[in-house]
Amino acid sequence: MVVTNNGKMTSAIAKEIDPELATIPARIVSQTPGRLRFRLLGTRQPEQIERIAATLKEILEIYRVRTNLASGSITIFYARDRLNFTDLCQILADLNITFERQVTKGKSQAAAAIVDSVTNFNREVKYTTNGIADLRFFVPLTFSILAVRQLITKGVQLEIIPWYVFAWYAFDSFLKLHYTSEPKEE
Repeated sequence: MVVTNNGKMTSAIAKEIDPELATIPARIVSQTPGRLRFRLLGTRQPEQIERIAATLKEILEIYRVRTNLASGSITIFYARDRLNFTDLCQILADLNITFERQVTKGKSQAAAAIVDSVTNFNREVKYTTNGIADLRFFVPLTFSILAVRQLITKGVQLEIIPWYVFAWYAFDSFLKLHYTSEPKEE
């Protein structure tokens, strides 16, 4: 429990603001030591944001609160030697602000399955061509062939998919596929 400058606990202040205060969903936008920025989700009521900011300003360890009513975000600057992130989250929980669960970093199962499938297909292509070529060669080559075909059949016209789009895809995919790390061999 955190006590504010006037000796009241944050939960008591929250009840004074709105005795039937509903849970306010929020998402952490950024967090660094001494600074937390979060955005309120759902309907953004400027009065509600201002009340929350005013309540937070009464807490001794919080030395600055900045609001953005247009985006519904609140930035809290706090004395990190007197208040840590866990305590700050408890203060916000006392104000009925709950943070949605953060998505874990890394690949989703679907993304991992697609990457594994493409990696396996690339390995098969490389094996079939005796190591001469792989998808890093064939993808840009395919776009180059499509660009030349489009140029020959349609000419230099600016219709649906002009030749230079395929030429750009060929160039871009070549760069992206060759200036990344090699796929891991298993």
